[in-house]
Amino acid sequence: MAIAIAVTTAATGLAGTAFAGPSTGVERTAASAASNATLVVEAARTAAFTHASATGVTKGDELHAQDVMIDPEGARHVRFVRTHGDLPVLGGDLIVHLDRGLGYTGVTRAADHTVEPAAKARLTPAQAAAKAAEAAKGDAGGARLVVDARGGASALAYQVTVTTDADSHTVVVDAVTGKVRSNTPVRDEFLSPKLVDTLRERGESADPATGAGSAPTASGLLGSGVSGATRYQSAAKGTGKTLFVGTVGLTTTQTSRGHFQLKDPNRYGTETRDAKGSETEKFSAGTKFTNTTDVWGNGKTTSRVSAAADAQYGITKTLDFYKATFGRKGIANNSKPAQGMVHWGKKVGNAFWDPDCNCMLYGDGDGDLFKKPLVVLDVTGHELTHGVVEATANLQPTIVDKYGNQYGEPGSLNESLADIFGSNVEFYAKNTKDTPDYLIGEKMGLAQKFLRRLDHPSLDKLEGTIDYWKPEVYGTEVHAGSGVSSHAYYLLAEGSGKKTIGSVTYNSPTYHNLTVKGIGRTKATAIYYRALTRYMVSDTDFHQARLATLKAAKDLYGANSTEYKTVDRSWSAVNVTAANTPAARH
Repeated sequence: MAIAIAVTTAATGLAGTAFAGPSTGVERTAASAASNATLVVEAARTAAFTHASATGVTKGDELHAQDVMIDPEGARHVRFVRTHGDLPVLGGDLIVHLDRGLGYTGVTRAADHTVEPAAKARLTPAQAAAKAAEAAKGDAGGARLVVDARGGASALAYQVTVTTDADSHTVVVDAVTGKVRSNTPVRDEFLSPKLVDTLRERGESADPATGAGSAPTASGLLGSGVSGATRYQSAAKGTGKTLFVGTVGLTTTQTSRGHFQLKDPNRYGTETRDAKGSETEKFSAGTKFTNTTDVWGNGKTTSRVSAAADAQYGITKTLDFYKATFGRKGIANNSKPAQGMVHWGKKVGNAFWDPDCNCMLYGDGDGDLFKKPLVVLDVTGHELTHGVVEATANLQPTIVDKYGNQYGEPGSLNESLADIFGSNVEFYAKNTKDTPDYLIGEKMGLAQKFLRRLDHPSLDKLEGTIDYWKPEVYGTEVHAGSGVSSHAYYLLAEGSGKKTIGSVTYNSPTYHNLTVKGIGRTKATAIYYRALTRYMVSDTDFHQARLATLKAAKDLYGANSTEYKTVDRSWSAVNVTAANTPAARH
């Protein structure tokens, strides 16, 4: 199994001054960190086997480093995926923590049991593929043997990719019993099937207002074949006339004299293309946006380029947020571009992060419930954060129903983090046409004026988002369940009670009316990012997220700090405490 190792060297997982935590050491250079990565990985791997009773690593396991994080204050963290007898282990990921001297200090692990699958499969690969195709109602690819260590037990299983008319699914079939263990869509949809059904039942639709401008002349847009493109290639200052954020600056590529492409050479070559109504998952199949004026769109849907300008703006602002705030170079921290394709599919009222494409896919709306392209800024920030989560903790839903709705606390935490960092993209962008706030989807044109909100999640009546944890949250749809940790984050940042920020008035309630005084968005965001990258794994639930954020706060500010104590209080204010931690994990 070939795994690319990303080395993070910032003390807090942060960069710059805006989010810097207390200085506790001299930051290593990236080159120095990279040269020591192999040493750190080997020390962590050795420690994992030496401390097998704690890490759960056993004979037959192999650990493959996915990420190495070196903190100047002393800690080192190595995120591993696992194979057992050369078979990939689903839910077998773990993070080994070391001190400056590479001594073992602890572990964060997904599977809380020893991986001991059945010795022999009873189903053939063909039989497993047939069962997967029936479950996902599509065409099955090849079946590969894996060990499924999710859900408190280990089983020999087949993993099959099934392609349907609308999506691809990863289906896991028990190799002994033939039972379908999981059936998960590959793409993450911004709008859940449950939400779409609710809107339809209510007879509501979303028809957001868009900008205005004059359409470009016909000669202003060109096809993708630009003469001399391979010889020129230089950064240019373009202008985007978007649907939702007004007129914005865009860095583009001048491909030859008087010819431009919607591609940003200063941000790893990040580019937006036109899917032209196809449902392709290959970015190379998209048509390049080129122009002779370096002005993109007209602020209306009458220009196909307007949505592309929104997408390119949102993607590049998200990249800038992660780099300026955390020193993160690209979605996977590998200095590779984030891509976007607009006009994806026919009558698609959704937007997706697609890991197969490694890009954002934006539909134009279905013309019924959603009448405009879903290229809103916080939608892009939300969806690209799913890519960041995938590259780090890889939080997974525990249940997916036959309609594609997802359930379970790790999936809810994933949605919450996407909302948290998606709202932070707005604060970073400071766009006067989309003023920063703790609301998600406020530009979508919904009757309730937003989709979700972090201060008082239960004001979202469309998805039935919840404010506080209770045992039943395990069976809650992930967008609804996301309110627990989103609420905790808001309370950590801004505190409880009434508050006006910009043009929005917030009034955040708490469990048992507990008062919380916020520590500020800067510190709260630093804590949650560090928790995600250092202390969360694929099955982290809300109580474990509490522990992860406490560890992050201790790293950054100390165990006796106000920040640490406020993290604890913010979780108590949403009813996540040490005292009510479930005895058994789901």
